[in-house]
Amino acid sequence: MVKKFKSIICIGMYGKVGFIAVGNEPFLTSYNGQFQSYVIPAMANLQQSLVRANLAGYIKLVVPCNADAYEGNVPSQGAFRPELTQIMTQLVSFLNSNGSPFVVNIYPFLSLYGNSEFPQDYAFFEGTTHPVIDGANTYTNAFDGNYDTLIAALSKMGYGQMPIVIGEVGWPTDGAVGANLTAAEVFNQGLIKHVLSNKGTPLRPAVPPMDVYLFSLLDEGAKSTLPGNFERHWGIFSFDGQAKYALDLGLGNKKLKNAKNVQYLPARWCIANPNRDLSEVANHMKLACNVADCTTLNYGGSCNAIGAKGNVSYAFNSYYQLQMQNEKSCNFDGLGMVTFLDPSVGDCRFLVGVTDTSASFRPYQRWVVGCILMLWQVWAFRV
Repeated sequence: MVKKFKSIICIGMYGKVGFIAVGNEPFLTSYNGQFQSYVIPAMANLQQSLVRANLAGYIKLVVPCNADAYEGNVPSQGAFRPELTQIMTQLVSFLNSNGSPFVVNIYPFLSLYGNSEFPQDYAFFEGTTHPVIDGANTYTNAFDGNYDTLIAALSKMGYGQMPIVIGEVGWPTDGAVGANLTAAEVFNQGLIKHVLSNKGTPLRPAVPPMDVYLFSLLDEGAKSTLPGNFERHWGIFSFDGQAKYALDLGLGNKKLKNAKNVQYLPARWCIANPNRDLSEVANHMKLACNVADCTTLNYGGSCNAIGAKGNVSYAFNSYYQLQMQNEKSCNFDGLGMVTFLDPSVGDCRFLVGVTDTSASFRPYQRWVVGCILMLWQVWAFRV
């Protein structure tokens, strides 16, 4: 229990602690209420500690909620799930009395991923042929619709003006159908322009979210894939600190900058030996993919169509690079071999690792990205 229910400290780019997140999405439907009884007592204890340390005026406690905590056929009908009414009443009252915002994670990608009938264009900010009509209000993107559903839910509790922080929002670049570089760039760029326009939403015109965190800075190659293989590919930068796509941050000519002086390992790769019978390769692939990240090989991934032998090579190379190109790590009982010809195919990129001097950019490292992301008002998107 202690391992699962924890606090996350959110730090702005200037090193100042702004929020302490008590748990993360503790009200998920899939948790079946197992964490609900811990939330308010944990917050009360932490608040007492902040008061004793004279930090309550500077650090605010929040509870990041998933968008499934509330529901509604249209935004104006938004309400918290019936079984959450009591706990949400307590939580929102606590947040309000201590000057804390309501933190919510909104992922239009997940709506698209989980529902084959979800209109694809409604997930973005480019307009839609499937708008949601809610009385006098028209919604042309899922973000606004979701956001206003929350506002309606808060309004029903008497807190319609409570500040809202978007704790997580973004689009993955691999690992599923619809998760690709083009879609991620279109979504994130549309999101930035939308928030910086200060248009707000139909229920909060001219009042954008107080802060927005773009998830995430880097991919997390060791993250659980239980929700989907895309979970390891939310980063706007690749493992070596290179921007995956151009992103206009609304700061004139200032855009994403690539990491400099990254020290790569030699340009060599581990592939399946073309002269060997690969009929007994399954256990070796399993070993490689249990350690390294092979999620791009799955349906919808960028390496899904490279064929059986290509799959073996990709798995072998992923493991080989993670092992810092150790000669023995490409053996696989003689089924692997080192090549100096880049085996990348189309959009399927076979990685080359980085040296120990660039340890912070090692591929598949268990990145602790969490909340140390892009804080709109503190760094890139100050309004």
